[in-house]
Amino acid sequence: MLLTGSLKSLLPQALRRIIRCNRLSISNTSGMAEGYKQANVVILHKFLADDFEKFCHANKGPLPLLYRSQPGDWKCPSLSGDSDIRTDCLQYRLYEYGAFTGSLKSLEAYAEQLKDMVTFYLGCSFSFEKALQNADIPVRNVEQKCNVSMYKTSVPCYTVSTFCCNLVVTMRPIPANKLEATVLATCELEESHGAPVHIGNPGLLGIQDLSRPDYGDPVHLHPGDIPVFWACGVTGIEAIINCRSPLAFTHSPGCMFITDLKDNEVTVRSSKEVPQVHCISQDPLHYSIVSAEAARKIKTLESLIGIDPGDRGIIHLQRQEELLKSCLSISHARSVLITTGFPTHYTYEPPEENDGPPGAFAIAAMLQALEKDVAIVTDQRAMDLNRKIMEEAVQLGILKRPIPLLSYQKESTDSALMFLCENGNPGRPRFDHLIAIERAGMAADGNYYNARKVNIKHLVDPIDELFLAAKTIPGIATTGVGDGGNELGMGKVKDAVKKYIKNGDVIACDVEADFTILAGVSNWGGYAIACALYILSTCEIHDRYLRKAIGFPQLSKKVVWLSALPSVTKEEKFLKALVKHGVRSGKTASLEMEVDGLPFYNTHSLMIEKLL
Repeated sequence: MLLTGSLKSLLPQALRRIIRCNRLSISNTSGMAEGYKQANVVILHKFLADDFEKFCHANKGPLPLLYRSQPGDWKCPSLSGDSDIRTDCLQYRLYEYGAFTGSLKSLEAYAEQLKDMVTFYLGCSFSFEKALQNADIPVRNVEQKCNVSMYKTSVPCYTVSTFCCNLVVTMRPIPANKLEATVLATCELEESHGAPVHIGNPGLLGIQDLSRPDYGDPVHLHPGDIPVFWACGVTGIEAIINCRSPLAFTHSPGCMFITDLKDNEVTVRSSKEVPQVHCISQDPLHYSIVSAEAARKIKTLESLIGIDPGDRGIIHLQRQEELLKSCLSISHARSVLITTGFPTHYTYEPPEENDGPPGAFAIAAMLQALEKDVAIVTDQRAMDLNRKIMEEAVQLGILKRPIPLLSYQKESTDSALMFLCENGNPGRPRFDHLIAIERAGMAADGNYYNARKVNIKHLVDPIDELFLAAKTIPGIATTGVGDGGNELGMGKVKDAVKKYIKNGDVIACDVEADFTILAGVSNWGGYAIACALYILSTCEIHDRYLRKAIGFPQLSKKVVWLSALPSVTKEEKFLKALVKHGVRSGKTASLEMEVDGLPFYNTHSLMIEKLL
């Protein structure tokens, strides 16, 4: 038998000829015929062919269609000049009524049945391994001389007729400092599955144990490696199994059909198409992908809202890219909990100020438009006020419909855990992300202070405990939005608050959020989050990553998202509604302060709109 020594450099035609003669001692084609495309193979009855083609087009990430044959046609002239699909894969699988009934070296014995069958050739990730190597990125499965690891996930594909299954992915360990180069090397190789669909903890895909792949071999991670997952053509095998066709054939996973097509390198030409990789969570480890252009817009938003109208020194509290990372995290969330409320006017009823609620409802409106679950938690004493405010928001068209309004009281040591998780089970959180915007935050001494060092603890429910508990629950991220350092979540910058903010040594919030967004006025931070979520939703690179390259782009919903954005008109009406319910101005967000003839706060709303 011929051994593997020179197979990498063999031309596809010669390699297929050797495979046809059954003279190879290898178990997979990874690394073979370097620089040439390889293909997954699905062969099924002609009556199923049209639906399977639609299934491929609906799930282009795992099933990039290279070629569809005519019934009984064993060749694929656009992929190779002399091939015979009956003999040119290392190994085949036979499926009868969805059951795997055996492995085959050849399909020649089924020549009669194949006359009524159609062959689909689907792109394969082996095709991009050379591109990774050219970018100086190690390919661990090639190094370890084994097949790539393939896993079934809990992610459902887009269903077409009888074709219904979950996504299958391949995993390649990638050094942490090579993640962005990896995405860049593969993102435009769409016929080879393109960019990764997940980077980080496999549990987020429903994969429990990397050492036990469903197909292929275990590939071991080196220290510092991150598991990176691509959509996989073996998804087609799962579709065949679930379809329960009387007879179907596929390649054996890892034993691909090798084409004559070169996997030419593609140069990314515009900044809109250049992907960036950002870590958005350490527990569980999770990275997200966004275009450089979308990231630039969001960073501009962050700079815009960082203007300090009161000259209070918030420039010293600001952290770079916090808005971007927070919004990437929120975009991955399914359920978001928002809290706001700062009883600045402690001698009045109600004591709330008008900075906070407009920003909170702007975020909620965008989350609604993005079809995420959203709720608001507030002080028990302020429930009636918030119900009235919500009714106003619906009437003004800011919200499409009312959202759940909750309160939190500490009744036992595990109250926060019971509130955040189903039956207090940390493995089943009700919320993926908590957002506090202009919410009074607990200081180091356990009290709550306004900017003048007045203790307002008697007016504040212990919602901080939810943020503290979230730190212990994997999968719940937190964001704090503030403008003075005494707001919930600002514990991340408390040292700077104590040093640069008036009365900071007393008022500084001690409770940290994962992401801290500083704004000249907290409402602006809320508007920026809403706008940033819109930018991410209209970013094709991020959209593909969110939906794991299955289904169709969501850009058809752009009009709905656009209508949910904050605007000068909406916010003017909302502020007037707050005044009607007795909510007073707290700071420079008041309508009285003007710049160039426009309310200062509304000027920023207008600038945010212009950015979009």
